[in-house]
Amino acid sequence: MLARPCALAVAAEVRVSAGLEGVVAGRSSISWVGGETSDLVYRGFDVRELVPGVPYESVAHLLLLGEPPEADPSPVLTEALARARTPSAGALAGTDALDPKLPPLEALRTILSLLGDGSWGYPPRLEDGYRLIAQSPVLLTRFVRRARGLPAVPPRPELGHVANYLHTLHGREAAPQQVAALEAYFDLLADHGMNASTFVLRIAISTHSDLASAATGALGTLKGPLHGGAPSRVLEMLRAIGRPEAAERWIAERLARGELLYGFGHRAYKSEDPRGLLFHEIARRVAAPERVELAETVERVGLAALRAAHPTARIFANVEFYSAVVLDAIGLPPELFTPTFALARTTGWTAHALEQASDNRLIRPDVEYVGPPKGRRWPRPRRDR
Repeated sequence: MLARPCALAVAAEVRVSAGLEGVVAGRSSISWVGGETSDLVYRGFDVRELVPGVPYESVAHLLLLGEPPEADPSPVLTEALARARTPSAGALAGTDALDPKLPPLEALRTILSLLGDGSWGYPPRLEDGYRLIAQSPVLLTRFVRRARGLPAVPPRPELGHVANYLHTLHGREAAPQQVAALEAYFDLLADHGMNASTFVLRIAISTHSDLASAATGALGTLKGPLHGGAPSRVLEMLRAIGRPEAAERWIAERLARGELLYGFGHRAYKSEDPRGLLFHEIARRVAAPERVELAETVERVGLAALRAAHPTARIFANVEFYSAVVLDAIGLPPELFTPTFALARTTGWTAHALEQASDNRLIRPDVEYVGPPKGRRWPRPRRDR
């Protein structure tokens, strides 16, 4: 749209894009989001070629190093993450000092800040990324278990990255089906183009800040329900509806109050979200049939109601809808849904930090000033100096 003209603007009107929609802010070779074609591509690989089946270490290898590994799981990433999995004494002490009443997402924000112990600098190094990816889940699960009055569980070197996350969280080895489902989740959430949190991270790196600081800012962005904070709200919605036959009335009443339906619509996708389609398939394998039936009914009724209210809009269920069903089915509590999203995204954040630093320019967009024109006078006499 065209913004209001300003006395300080040039004669030609300035085109302002609210939310930077349609603005190309840079180039990236990491991932491509095909919003019109239901595509998500990691360095040339359609995610449907990777999920299910490709281990997270191999997807991380692809995103960080540019090419697929020679074997699955990637020996390079498996060894690097295992080597980087031990946090510093300061990070451990800081995590243990956190108020156990903190929500895990708030704790994770501080944990990412604690990782910045003065040894992280500019430009970011691949080794910094390994520390971010490997230590974040160790410290998060340490906090969660302490908040429950349970002892910390050390990682097991023979377990992969995702299996270790479940092991250090629950204190027992997870079932293979649970690991496979969560690994698919980590694969699908590892990166997603120039999303809000990645953009914030790249802005921070463009100022010559370090990866720990940039990731902390990114997590603050991911917290918002319009980006990554909605999966738990999807589960709350499903629990509130309770049974398929209650869906139509519940949704109609919510929309009549002008409230949001979480799990529907996406800024980038004007067609089916490929991640959502894959999560739907995974949910059918790991979730209870009655929960899947409820979710499918809510999806159908919700889409019908939203499309009736917005006939010209192209609205579909997004990644958070069925991913909430999957995360619930594998035993993650709702308060860990968004933190788990962040853990998966640390690989993408690292890849973007390295790419930004490789050809850096300070990200500093302009803004059109629409305030009072120049020439105002202060209403009181100024003091002599």
